Amino acid sequence: MPTFSANLGFLWTQHALADGIRAAHRHGFHAVECHFPYDEPITDVCQALEDTGLPMLGLNTIRGPLNAGLAALPDQIAEARAAIDQAFHYGQQIGALNVHVMAGKIDGELAQKTYLDNLRYASDCASKHAMTVLIEPLNPFDMPGYFLRDTGHACELLETLNRSNVKLMFDCYHVGRTEGAVIERFQQCLPVIGHVQFASVPDRGPPGDGVVDYHEVFQAIDASGWSLPLGAEYKVAGATESTLGWLTEF
Repeated sequence: MPTFSANLGFLWTQHALADGIRAAHRHGFHAVECHFPYDEPITDVCQALEDTGLPMLGLNTIRGPLNAGLAALPDQIAEARAAIDQAFHYGQQIGALNVHVMAGKIDGELAQKTYLDNLRYASDCASKHAMTVLIEPLNPFDMPGYFLRDTGHACELLETLNRSNVKLMFDCYHVGRTEGAVIERFQQCLPVIGHVQFASVPDRGPPGDGVVDYHEVFQAIDASGWSLPLGAEYKVAGATESTLGWLTEF
């Protein structure tokens, strides 16, 4: 059966990150992940991870001025690499396994060249710390104009890049909104997937409602041999604790 990670960019956001980690542990999660923890005291985060024994799966590079990342923006190369350095510096201190390098809102050949060059830079950073780089397509309803459009586009870039420590963040929610056929796309992308996330489609709430049947999705993921925790990255209305019925159900 699958195990689950609490994405603390969405769950328990009223708490400091360290307290969110402890809450996730109390409620039965097997790992945690976060978005932009850079203002959180590293010593507090490390203590919470040590106290709970939960692994920290990953964090994101900063959003930048367009609120979508920097790494594909040709006029922001220095800023993008500073953001990558920041993410790996913070991430390695808290034992994070992955850094999601956010691309930004842009398109075109120059953007693609810039993104690939910055991903090579991130790959070199990851190698120093035994970490992994993640890239994630974001759906155009939530993030119009984002550089990575879908899993096909991401897989093409990964093939071009050919770096074993750069992988796909497969978010069932984004795939469900943009491409559909979540199970089929997961199976096709499996060799290059580094992390899996989920939320209901189309409302991005807890799994259980919507057009994606997560009983089937989780069974298929489990049957594939995937053994890492799946990231719960869904919108919470009210208290996070009141949304966790799915955790027992699944």
